[in-house]
Amino acid sequence: MHSEPSYNLFLVALSFLVSVFGSFVALTLIRAVRTSDSSGKLPWIIAAAFALGGGAIWTMHFIGMLAYDMGIPVSYNGPLTLASLAIAVVVVGLGIWVVGSADKSTARLIIAGVLTGLGVASMHYTGMAAMNGMSKMSYQPFWFSLSIVIALVAATAALWLAFNLDGQLQLIGASVVMGIAVCGMHYTGMYGMIMTHDPDTLAQLEGIKPMQMGLMIFCFSMLLLVLSLIAALSQLNRKMYEALEAEDDEVVPTR
Repeated sequence: MHSEPSYNLFLVALSFLVSVFGSFVALTLIRAVRTSDSSGKLPWIIAAAFALGGGAIWTMHFIGMLAYDMGIPVSYNGPLTLASLAIAVVVVGLGIWVVGSADKSTARLIIAGVLTGLGVASMHYTGMAAMNGMSKMSYQPFWFSLSIVIALVAATAALWLAFNLDGQLQLIGASVVMGIAVCGMHYTGMYGMIMTHDPDTLAQLEGIKPMQMGLMIFCFSMLLLVLSLIAALSQLNRKMYEALEAEDDEVVPTR
């Protein structure tokens, strides 16, 4: 026996809030990338990749999956779940590096957007493949294709926003836009999913239980994002202080 699939609206809302907060932290970290010299960019690129790829995208993805009650027992394959995290972080890091390692150019932005978008889509469908249940999974071609298009557009827009906005209100607005785009890709892909009930797959249910998975992911991601935000704000404050000191040193006293 199994019930009809449904969404937990609280978890859907939480997935959106996580994606917005992760995007805000990532945009703040990317500001640190932009203000650092060449030798100091790498640590901030890595931190931004974890914030955007691991926090805004990957964490949102799994909370969104937990929000979808398929009405059947479900568990998650640990290695595939970790692989999906690695894909998200690596491709986002590469995208940030491509855009931020040299002067701005449209070609660099498009290349980075395509690379990151395909990586985000790969993360999503790898994460879906990590789900074990009494069903076989397939996708409607239209919605599958649309989710990939959304991922490409969203990734390109996210990278453009990250390297072209400065004001705090602009960053907040951009974070909301990125959160909508990330959730749009995820829930479009989920909408196109077809679950065919198959009792013979019951033996595959060994793995991490959904609630354990959700708690681990949420707690780890929030801790990571908060620490990253504190580090980024400290770096930006230090840069502002150094700039003010430099201005004071340039002032010549009059007699």
